[in-house]
Amino acid sequence: MALLHQAREACVSDIVDALEESQYKVSRHLKILQDAGMVKGSKKGRWIYYQLDENQVRFQKMLLEAVKDISSDIINNDLERLQKRLGKDLNDLCINNKAESYQESYQEQ
Repeated sequence: MALLHQAREACVSDIVDALEESQYKVSRHLKILQDAGMVKGSKKGRWIYYQLDENQVRFQKMLLEAVKDISSDIINNDLERLQKRLGKDLNDLCINNKAESYQESYQEQ
């Protein structure tokens, strides 16, 4: 939720890279949030971009306040990775294999 709040919209692989989680896990959680009416997806070409549902502003504010209780280091690291990733997208496309590039760079360390 904090990532979508910051980025305004992101595709699954953006979030995968930012959170360093599996595509399955991120997609599953986005589906749960979408079913709950917290996020919505909009198709742009081949990709679905997710954003917070503006109809849930009051609840989202309460949830985002709760997220602030999470270690700021964790959130800041996630946001930093998301901003870095979004800056690399070419032609505003969600590149599906960017999660693989994270794994490759992790293995190099």
